[in-house]
Amino acid sequence: MSRAKRSSGYVVPLPGSALVSAWRQGYTLARLKRDVMAGLTIGVVAVPLSMALAIATGVPPQHGLYTAIVAGAVIALTGGSRFNISGPTAAFVVILFPIVANHGLGGLLIATLMAGAILVALGLSRLGSLIQYVPYPVILGFTAGIGVVIALLQLPDFLGLADVALGDSTLHNLVLIGQALPSLSPAELSVGVVTLATLLIWPRLKTPIPAPLIGLAVGTLAAALLTMSGVEVDTIASRFSWEFQGESGSGIPPFPPSVAAPWHFPGADGTPLEVDFALIQALLGPALAIALLAAIESLLCAVVADGLTRTRHDPNAELIGQGLGNMVVPFFGGITATAALARTATNIKSGAFSPLAAVVHSLVVLLAVVALAGVLGFVPMAALAALLLIIAWNMSEARHFVHTLKSAPASDVWVLVICFGLTVLFDMVIAVAVGIGLAAALFIRRMAQLTHTQRLDTPDKEAHFPPEVALYKIHGPLFFGAAEKAIATLRVIDHSVRIIILDMREVPSLDTTAMVALDTLRRELSEQGVGVMFVGLQPRLALKIKRAGIKREVRKLAVVSNLAHAERMAQRWLEKQDTVGIG
Repeated sequence: MSRAKRSSGYVVPLPGSALVSAWRQGYTLARLKRDVMAGLTIGVVAVPLSMALAIATGVPPQHGLYTAIVAGAVIALTGGSRFNISGPTAAFVVILFPIVANHGLGGLLIATLMAGAILVALGLSRLGSLIQYVPYPVILGFTAGIGVVIALLQLPDFLGLADVALGDSTLHNLVLIGQALPSLSPAELSVGVVTLATLLIWPRLKTPIPAPLIGLAVGTLAAALLTMSGVEVDTIASRFSWEFQGESGSGIPPFPPSVAAPWHFPGADGTPLEVDFALIQALLGPALAIALLAAIESLLCAVVADGLTRTRHDPNAELIGQGLGNMVVPFFGGITATAALARTATNIKSGAFSPLAAVVHSLVVLLAVVALAGVLGFVPMAALAALLLIIAWNMSEARHFVHTLKSAPASDVWVLVICFGLTVLFDMVIAVAVGIGLAAALFIRRMAQLTHTQRLDTPDKEAHFPPEVALYKIHGPLFFGAAEKAIATLRVIDHSVRIIILDMREVPSLDTTAMVALDTLRRELSEQGVGVMFVGLQPRLALKIKRAGIKREVRKLAVVSNLAHAERMAQRWLEKQDTVGIG
C-alpha cells in the first residue's frame, strides 16, 4: 500500500509506493544483484526497440532512447508497480504519428507534457481502479487494430520503397504503398527478410540472448555485406543527421540527453513552435488520447505483473508515476512513455525484485547512447521494420482475436469488430470512445432485460390479500434503462383494485430516473384513489426516496418492512374508505 496523507477522509496517493514496498520487504545485496542482472537484460532489449518505435512514430531514433533513459527511471522511482518497465511502446504509434505529421516533434513533446499532467490528475483523483471498467472486446479490438496500422507503416522500409510519404489515413497510405511497389528494392527486402527470419527462429533456440539483439545484428551484417558488394542499403546513419552545439553528424548523437524546453523543438515546418491558445487547443484532444491509452496500457501491464509475481500494485501511484515521467521526459527530448508488457515480463523472468531494475535498464540505454552511437548508426532501416512487424504481430493477438470471434456473444463480437475497424480506418480515440459507448449500451440493455415486474395472483405465504389489493413483485435494479419498462406494467390495473403493494425486496438499486418514475406513478394512482405500499425496500433506498420527496402519506403511500405488515395496513386502509377513494 502507498503512503498517503489523510484529510477529511480523502486519501492522497503519493508517488514511489513501489520502491517503498520493495524496501520494506528487505533489500539485500543478493536482491540488488538480481535487479542489476535483470536491468542489464532489459537494457539490451530496450535499445533496438526504443530506436525502432521512435522511427515508427516519425521522429529520429535518439528520441526513443532518451525516453527509455529519462522516463524509464523517473516512472520506476515514482510509480506504483515494482516490475513495470516504461519507455516508448508500439501502442502509441497510431496516436503519435499524426501528431508529428501535423505539429512536428515540438508538438509531440508538448502533447506528452499535457498528457503527463492529466495522468497525475487522474492518479490524485484516485481513478486508477476505473481501468477495470474498460471491456475486453474494446481493448482487444483497438490493440489488434494498432498492430495492423503499425505493420502497414513498416512496409515502405521493409520493401525499400522510394518516396513514400505516409500520412495518418490508412486507406490513403495503402494507395501510396501500392503506387510505390514498382520501386521495390531487392536488397532492402533481402535484409528485412533475413532479419525477420532470425527474429522468428531465434526464440526457439531457448538461449538467454534477446532475439531483437541477434536479429538486428544479423540484419546489420547482411546490410554490410551488400554494401561491400556495391549495393546501397538505407541505415540509421544514412537516414538521420544531428546538430548539437555547433557539432553535427549522422545517425545518433553520441551525447546523453540534455535539457531543452519542448517548445524549442521544431514544428511540422521545421521551425520552433509558438505556444499559444490555438496550439494548446489543437493538442488537447491528442493529449487526452495519450493519457487514456497510457493509463490503460500501464495499469493492464501492472495487473499482469501482479499475476506473475503474486504482488499488488497501487494503481493511483502508478498513474502519478506515469504522469511525472511524461511531464519530465519532454524537457530531455523524449517522447511519450508508458509501461511495456513484453519488457516487463522479461524483467520478471530475469529475476527483478524492485524498481531499481528499471533504473539499471535506463543506465544501460544511456551507456549505449554514449559509447555505441556510431555502431547503432549501421543498423539498417529494413531490419528495424522487420522488428516492428514482429511487435505488430504480437500486439495484434491474432489467436485471441479469432477465438473471441468464434466464441464470444454476438454483441461482444460486434464491439470487437467495430473497434478494430475504427482503429484501422480512423484512429484509436474514436475506436475506444465508440467501443466503450457500445459496450455500455449493450450492458444497459442486458441489465434492463433482467429487470421485470410480476403480478402475483396466488396468495403469498406470508400474507393473504383481499381482491381489492394487487400484489406486484419487482425483480432487478431500477435504473434509467429499466425503470420505465418495469413500472409501465403497474399502470394497467383492474378498476376494482384500491391498493397496490410493490414487493421490492429484490431491488438492489434505484437511480434518479427510477425515483422520478415511482413518484409519477404514485401521483397518478393517488388521483385514481389507489394507495401504494413499498415492501422490503432496503434502508439506504428508503432514505433515497425520502430525500427525493417521496414521503409517507396516510392511506396513500407507505413504506413497510414485510408483507405481513402490509396485510395489516391494507386492512386498515380498506376499512376507512370513503366515497372519494382511500381516505
